[in-house]
Order: sequence, then structure tokens, then C-alpha cells
Amino acid sequence: MTRRLIPIVIIIAGLLVFQVLRMTRPEPEPVGQTERAWPVQVMSVAPASLRPALPVYGEVTAPDLMTVTASVSGQVSERPVGEGEAVNEGDLLVAMAPADVQPPLRQAQAEVADLAAQIRSEQIRAQTDRKALAREQAVRDSARRQLERTRSLQGSNLTSQRDVDNARDALEQAELAVTLREQNIAGHPATLASLEARLQRAEAALAAARRDAERATATAPFPGIVARVEVARGDRVTAGSPLLSLYRPDAMEIRARIPSAFARDLDAELDRGRAVEAVSEDRRYQFRLVRFAGESDPRGPLGIFRLQGDSSGLRPGELVPLVVFRPPLENVVAVPYSALYGSDDLYVMTDEQRMHRVPVERVGQVLVEDGHYDALVRSDRLNEGVRIITTHLPNAIEGLKVSVAKAPEALAE
Repeated sequence: MTRRLIPIVIIIAGLLVFQVLRMTRPEPEPVGQTERAWPVQVMSVAPASLRPALPVYGEVTAPDLMTVTASVSGQVSERPVGEGEAVNEGDLLVAMAPADVQPPLRQAQAEVADLAAQIRSEQIRAQTDRKALAREQAVRDSARRQLERTRSLQGSNLTSQRDVDNARDALEQAELAVTLREQNIAGHPATLASLEARLQRAEAALAAARRDAERATATAPFPGIVARVEVARGDRVTAGSPLLSLYRPDAMEIRARIPSAFARDLDAELDRGRAVEAVSEDRRYQFRLVRFAGESDPRGPLGIFRLQGDSSGLRPGELVPLVVFRPPLENVVAVPYSALYGSDDLYVMTDEQRMHRVPVERVGQVLVEDGHYDALVRSDRLNEGVRIITTHLPNAIEGLKVSVAKAPEALAE
């Protein structure tokens, strides 16, 4: 009997010990509910004078593009350059065959020589006619006196009517010779003027032939780049046909469409004599606005930018992303686009580490050193030292608790 009670006694004793231990255990402190603080990045406000950036696309043009044309019809004998090749001043570009160039030149020279000879012959003829006129006038006077003597002898019945008629015929022939000679002399100035006019035309044709002969061998008038080549060696071309094109790499321009809302301010800057600068998005090339095109369209006028510095790598017709710097704005703040909510709100961190919404005015964007853009904002509530929350929170509300997180660079370290 006693043995049967031993397990029961052990169980009862264990229960008693469990109850004693349960009653004497320390009571845990009640757990309170804590508010979560969202980690965010912040930046301190430092209002400054900044130049807004206007991104546009510009086309590279070569205003000094020169097209070499064939001065005469004929065959291309030489063309030592190719497309894209750099040439120096005086380098041979293209040459026509001499067999096609010389005949027109020699023909023009012969025409001038022939007319010069005709003029000399006409001058000699004029001198001869003037000398002959004096002799023919003397013959006419002698014939007139002979006629008078014959008539006086006829009155004395010392000569016949036939002699009188012969003397009259001789006088008339002498007078006719004088008249013809005078007519020739009177026509000499007109004939000489006509020959001189023809000589001038021939000399002009000779000058054109010489010019064409000189232009038949085209050399580079300046250091440049060959843009296009239209012919090959051995091609036959007609006068006026384009042969190749050449441009100055240091005189290239970019034409970019500037929206009308910004073109007026930029044009006003030019009128004030201030420089309007621009750079390519990779900052490799620098440009300066020199003028606006004479015509515009509803999108705005074309701004013409002149390249400053090295032009290697640029080609006419290329499309270049361009950043135009507008006139500076005062008391503006550059913030990442991640700090904006909508287009005109951002949040700042209060001293209690809570989010506070601040309405702002967007006035443009600014190009940052690493190539991306920050928004330019302005507000009378963004004073020096105010902390702007740059982390974009999808659950951002007024009064949300936040904490300043370490920068990614610090975490990496």
C-alpha cells in the first residue's frame, strides 16, 4: 500500500514546487509601442546665384563650306584627296586634263591677236587715205582748171566740144575720187571703234579662258577637311559640275532650336554684350551664342553657336546634345529631382526630426558635374541651413518621423 502512494506523493510534490516557482517568478515590464523613424538623406539649403541649363539638340553646320566646280568641260586627270581627309593650304585637290584646257585658251589668244592686227591695219589705212586725199584733191583742182581753160578756148573756137566734154568727165571723176576718199576717212573712227570693241570682248574671253585654265587645277585655299567627293580620276565632266567640297573645321557652327520662352532672354543678353555659353552634354566641346537666325517658326528661332577651341570629332550634319546656360538667377537652390513631390512641393526636416511640406517654385534646372540635372527651386521658406529631405518616400506625409541615414559612401567605408 505504501509503495503505491509513493508516485502519487511525488506528483503532488512536483505540482506544489511548480506552483511555488510560478508564484515567485519576477514580473516582466510591460512592452510599450514605439514609433518607427524612416531613414532619409538630407541636404542643407545654401541659396546662391546659379545659371539654369537649357538642354537642346543642335546640328553641326559648316558655313564656310566651299564647293569646287569644273571650270571647263573635260576629263579629270588628278584627284589625290578623299572624303574626310585633312588638307593644308595649297594642297592639290583636283586637276583637269591639259588637253581639254589649252585649246580654248589658245583660241582666245588667237582671236585677240587677230583683232589687234586688224586695228593696226585700219590705222595704217586711215593714214594712207589721208595722204591720198591730199593728192586726189590736187588732181580735182587741176581738172577744174583744165575744164575752165578748155571752155575759154572753145569760146575762141580753138577747141572742140569733145575736148570740153572730156575735161568735164575728168573733173567729175576726180571729184568722185575725193568724195569716196573723204567717205573712207569719215568711216575710219567707227570702224576703229568697232574693232576695239571686238578686241575688248576678245580680251575678256581670253581673261575668262586664262581664269578657267588656272581653276582647272584646284588647290586648297585654307587648311580644311574634304567633305564630299563627286568625281574620280578619269571621269568626264561638264563645265560647272561639282567636283568636291571643303570646309574649315575651326569655323564650324551649331544651329539649335531655342524655345521662344527662353530665346527672348538670351537675345537680350546678346544685346547687353554679355556672353551666352553652351557645352555639349559630355562637356567635350564649348560653344558661344553669336546670333539668332533671321527667321523663326512657332517652336522658336534657331540659335547659331560658334565652336570655341578644338573641333576634332565633329562633322557637319551631326546632331549634338547641347546645354545652353541661361542668365543667372538669384537666391535659388539646386535640389535632386528625388526631393520633389509633384512639381511644386518638397519636404524639410524639422528640429523634431519630422517631415514638413514646403511649397516651392520651379525656375529651371542646373547641370551637375557628373552630367545629370538638378531642379532649381525658389521659396521664401528655404533659408540658410534648412535641411531638405532628398530621399523620395512613397508614404511621405506631414509629420512623418524620419532620421538621418548615413551616406552611401560612409556605409561603403
